[in-house]
Order: sequence, then structure tokens, then C-alpha cells
Amino acid sequence: MATAQVLAFMQKTAEDASLRDELEALLGVGDGNISGAAELDTEELAALKGELAPKVVDFANQHGFEFSTTELIDVVDSFAQHQAGELSDDEFSGILGVPINSNKADHKANIANPLQRLTRYLSKTYLGIGADEESE
Repeated sequence: MATAQVLAFMQKTAEDASLRDELEALLGVGDGNISGAAELDTEELAALKGELAPKVVDFANQHGFEFSTTELIDVVDSFAQHQAGELSDDEFSGILGVPINSNKADHKANIANPLQRLTRYLSKTYLGIGADEESE
């Protein structure tokens, strides 16, 4: 699940100040926090999709995240299209491989699997899906 690896790397930039600072230095733009659509600015999007993409992939690989340049660009493109309103939430979640499950009972039963827990986390983090379930 290379897309999950790209998303995990992106999320890690919000959690790890050292990683964020190193990425900021590598990109030469932005603040190094590429954890979500709201955090990705135009310059960071351009850098991640441009000639720096292979360097970012190498950097991520050095930190334990395994994905290709194409996979990084695909995810970043999806974020850009979603930001621009070119992708609906359903289309965006489909591309990222994060299902939308409106049946709360099934959804809660499924989170026992670690991959499903990751999917739930990514859904809440990137799409805001299921955030209201925490109060139940």
C-alpha cells in the first residue's frame, strides 16, 4: 500500500519537528508540514510534483517510508485537485484508498484490524470522515 506510505510520511511531517525542518530545507519552500490539504501551499505542491520529487522520495525512504516518485506525485496531485474542487470527497477518498463507510456499527467493528485502523485515522485526518464518532 504505497499510497498509505505516502500518507503516513505526509502525516509524520506534522508530528516530527526534526523531519519537518529537514523537509523544509530540502524543498526550499513552505514550512515542511505537508500533512494535509490545508497545510500544503502552492509552492510546496509545485516542489513535490517537480524536480525535487525524487529527492523527497529518497528522503522519505531514508526515514523508513517506501514509495515511488510516481506514487508521491499521484497523491500530491489528488490533494491539489481536491483543494481546487476538481475532486469530490468520494473521488478523493477513492483515489487515496480510504473508504467512506456511513454504517457506524460496521465501521466500529472493522477497526480491530490494524490496516482498518490506519484507514480510519487517515479518513479522519485528511477527509474529516468519522470525526463525529469519537463523541459516541
